[in-house]
Amino acid sequence: MVDIVNQKIIQAVIDKANKVCPDSLALIGIYGSVITDDAYEKSDLDLLILIEDDAGWKLGTGFILDDRKIGYDIYCTNRCSLKYDAECHHAHLSKLMDSRIVYVKNKDAYDELCALKAQVKQFLVSEDRFQRADELLGKAKVCYANACLYDELGQVRVEAYGVISYLLDTIMLYHGTYFKRGLKRTFEELETLQIDGVFAQAIRKAVVSKEVSELRDLLKQLILYVESHMRKEKNKAEPSEALSGTYEEMYSNWRNKVEEASKNADAFASFMNMCSLHLMLSEISEGVAIGTFPVMDEYNPDSLADNLKTFDTYLQKYEQVYMRAGIRVKHFADVDEFVANYLSQ
Repeated sequence: MVDIVNQKIIQAVIDKANKVCPDSLALIGIYGSVITDDAYEKSDLDLLILIEDDAGWKLGTGFILDDRKIGYDIYCTNRCSLKYDAECHHAHLSKLMDSRIVYVKNKDAYDELCALKAQVKQFLVSEDRFQRADELLGKAKVCYANACLYDELGQVRVEAYGVISYLLDTIMLYHGTYFKRGLKRTFEELETLQIDGVFAQAIRKAVVSKEVSELRDLLKQLILYVESHMRKEKNKAEPSEALSGTYEEMYSNWRNKVEEASKNADAFASFMNMCSLHLMLSEISEGVAIGTFPVMDEYNPDSLADNLKTFDTYLQKYEQVYMRAGIRVKHFADVDEFVANYLSQ
């Protein structure tokens, strides 16, 4: 329920717009604790104030009401910001999705808002959300790497905030949803998903940790849990014609380089090319059920000749995937046979 104070604030925004920038205000909506019944006596007012131009920024302000001891942040949003939110770069979409519209001056802006909501709903049930989740997981890993670079507890805590925030967004978007309530309801919203309680428990431990090493370990646990959860939940396609050319690419790019590295005792070249094979197979396995190819588990820096054997072993295993997909590796006796076949296609 919107109380009299909040009503006066909303009306003040409308009146100021009419006075200083009459063409700038498009609409106003209310979101947050006021409409989710989570408000308490010190809750502020969360407003979606959609503006049309730069003059509309004049409507923004911040203030404190001494009689209530409540601070308010009257923040404006333009269409570019809403469009960014609609691309789901994060999971805090309640302002866009759940705002209760209380004032509309520009019907076109309202229609666009509705269209953006529809865009989000479509995104959250699409395969595209998995790519966004992967991107956010990557950002969490960057924060974790930063946490490993610093020794000051305060700085590590700041990086921990980044890890936790990105992982929460990752989990929500991966499951096709977003945060609909305030920060204090975070764990309740997680409970509605297929999330092991160990994830929330590790977050709770991290925010009270007083040791850098312990905090880093907890952040590592959180990232590994999310990675494992995403691998477990994601459906993978069976091998198909879409894999055509990947075997030949692996052979062409790295096989003979690993052989050359063995002959030259070049551990660096062997390591880099074996890693390239590992990464390509891992990338394919994220979306296709090809099994596991732990190439670098078997990398041997003491015997580079063994690495060539390992490379060939995994190529043979991958050829079996080809066969399952009905694909034949393209072998030709010589260049003339290739040219004749190539030109006949």
